[in-house]
Amino acid sequence: MINIAILGYGTVGSGVYRVFTTNHKIIENRLGEAIRIKYVLDLRDFPGDPAEDVLVHDFQVILDDPEVAIVAEVMGGTGAAYTFTKKALEAGKSVCTSNKALVAEHGRELMRIAREKGVSYLFEASCGGGIPIIRAINDGLTADEIDTVAGILNGTTNYMMYKMGEEGSDFEETLKEAQAMGYAEADPTDDVEGHDACRKTAILSTLAYGKYVDYRSIPTEGITKITSEDMKYAAAMGCRIKLLGFSTNTEKGVTAIVAPFLVDKDQALYNVNDVFNGIFVHGNMLGDAMFYGSGAGMLPTASAVSADIVDAAMHLNKTVRTNWTDEEAQMVDPGDARWKFFVRTRDIPEEDVFSILPGSRVFRIAKIPEETGYITPFMKQADFDKKQARLGDKVISVIRVFAKE
Repeated sequence: MINIAILGYGTVGSGVYRVFTTNHKIIENRLGEAIRIKYVLDLRDFPGDPAEDVLVHDFQVILDDPEVAIVAEVMGGTGAAYTFTKKALEAGKSVCTSNKALVAEHGRELMRIAREKGVSYLFEASCGGGIPIIRAINDGLTADEIDTVAGILNGTTNYMMYKMGEEGSDFEETLKEAQAMGYAEADPTDDVEGHDACRKTAILSTLAYGKYVDYRSIPTEGITKITSEDMKYAAAMGCRIKLLGFSTNTEKGVTAIVAPFLVDKDQALYNVNDVFNGIFVHGNMLGDAMFYGSGAGMLPTASAVSADIVDAAMHLNKTVRTNWTDEEAQMVDPGDARWKFFVRTRDIPEEDVFSILPGSRVFRIAKIPEETGYITPFMKQADFDKKQARLGDKVISVIRVFAKE
């Protein structure tokens, strides 16, 4: 019998409880041993809930119990979750989490403690919800040198971009709808400003390239400036606008960004819609691979946490190997990153634009006759910034194009 404790009985925590109570026979057959939920920690009471009998309010009860071998931290945040995780690891208990903020902020320290104590710190559910992307990178692609990770890593923003594109609604209207449906939080800042996708991009890049990528080093733009007019242009060009987390690793270092991109209909990420996530990986032997599935929600996320718990149970008193290291990645200056740019302009002659952005392609759509759109050739971000400054307030919006040079 392996005893576990769940920290937090919210959406994900109750989902983990449900997974183990519903699928306990399947899990026991695969593990060869029973797993028992001995404690659930929460400040609240849940009268009549199935977990009521194992509910505790004091973390010390869990910490002091030598029978608890694995802790599932699904509280969220970087306050108490960090303190409890660190203490659990130091006490020789493995920890499994869905907390991408904690992994991105303190992952190096917590992984180091886990290795020192001979236990595991696992975080499959922190990136991609129910998509087993971390396990694929750690185990399935160990013979490959991964050089690119790009994906739709946030279900809220993907839902919003898809609805805006399909229905022609504006940002504020779509956000209210997403909140009403439970896809967006009351305070949606982490999602719509790209912070959530940024942390996930940093985690995946660290694992893919074997060197630590600090999320604070990744330029991040959200979707708050995307308009229904942008969506009309995208549709006319056979594209959709997606918030992407992107990184690539070359001899010069890691280039990474989180931002809205125009994605062409011939690319796999074009068809990742609604609240789903899609993650593209390129390896030097594998070539291109795509991972697709539910990026959030109670049971997909709980399933990923539960899989980590089973993995930790299979490796008691060992550290489950990951590609995470403390060595910092060399980051390429964001100004040296090369992109194509889609630029919307108003009240400026074409010849003036071409003199500043030579080689650009022109796009006009009947729905917005007073504007002109251009797609530039590939150029460095720093060079484009200078050219944009020359165009001044004639530029309405700028969106990068997801394309290979």
